Amino acid sequence: RCMNLSVSFWNSYWMLPSDVCGMNCFWEAAFRYDYMKTHPSGKMHLAVVACGERLEETVTMLRSAIIFSIKPLHFHIFAEDQLRESFKVILDEFPYEGKVNYTLYPITFPSESASEWKKLFKPCASQRLFLPLILKNVDSLLYVDTDILFLRPVDDIWSFLGKFNSTQIAAMAPEHEEPRIGWYNRFARHPYYGVTGINSGVMLMNMTRIRRKYFKNDMTPVRLQWGEILMPLLKKYKLNITWGDQDLLNIMFFHNPESLYVFPCQWNYRPDHCIYGSNCKAAEEEGIFILHGNRGVYHDDKQPTFRAVYEAIKNYSFGDDLVHSLLQPLEQELQKTTHTYCGRVYKVFIKQLTKSIRDLYARRSKG
Repeated sequence: RCMNLSVSFWNSYWMLPSDVCGMNCFWEAAFRYDYMKTHPSGKMHLAVVACGERLEETVTMLRSAIIFSIKPLHFHIFAEDQLRESFKVILDEFPYEGKVNYTLYPITFPSESASEWKKLFKPCASQRLFLPLILKNVDSLLYVDTDILFLRPVDDIWSFLGKFNSTQIAAMAPEHEEPRIGWYNRFARHPYYGVTGINSGVMLMNMTRIRRKYFKNDMTPVRLQWGEILMPLLKKYKLNITWGDQDLLNIMFFHNPESLYVFPCQWNYRPDHCIYGSNCKAAEEEGIFILHGNRGVYHDDKQPTFRAVYEAIKNYSFGDDLVHSLLQPLEQELQKTTHTYCGRVYKVFIKQLTKSIRDLYARRSKG
């Protein structure tokens, strides 16, 4: 479904201001090309866990992943029994045959402790901890929560795998950039990574390394593998953790900090980055790359900027013109949110999206 763009349209609409791109974009693109050249045929594997009323939200996330991504995607969808047939019906109607594949899985926990894991934080949330043990044939994986929206190709966060040093096994973003509003550094009753902890809503994993690694811990002088350490951690800290599996990951990487690659906040942009004033400087400069609408902000009126982006992607029809059917209506909605703190910086919500659309049409024009 290639689209013919005239030179005059291109010149008038797609010449971005200098603050959107520059030498940083050049070197980033060069690195992306080099990484993709050395990994030309590999699929990108993306996992999500859906329970309860998360069908629509999960499908919207998957749509956002498909729109801009370059290399083939394989979705690993862990869902409750009553959701799996609905996922199948919807996903089988998606376009781009050959570019997108999916596998549906039941929610699965170790039988001897399933009830404890199900009760941790939210139903099904701790499923992500067991992905390296379930997906034994998957080398690398991007896990995301259902309330994630991709505003640039999945390829770009996937390329961070090529930046891992020899000890790093996973990548996540900080929980906060500003310690004065940080949760972990003010309230946590357990060890956590770094100054403000890490957020597990977007987690890139080299699963082969995870399965091979022996982890330092505060329970025994003997290092334990991933499958051995989870239950002892839960038993030790279950009365002290608030955010469930995310807290357990913080504890693990506190004791093994050399194993974590930390990516900047624009790869996991949440309401906390703007409701107390703008505190993700990288997003101000480059835009938001991945939007994370935690605390249900896509479905209420507390953060209309986040809801506007969600509604725009949910309502977009594959194959429609992205400028007129997605970008322009979204910007009009965002301009109505300037009475809120996040709305005051609404341009960060479309800066990268604009570039992603431009890049997509450039690729299409080259065939």
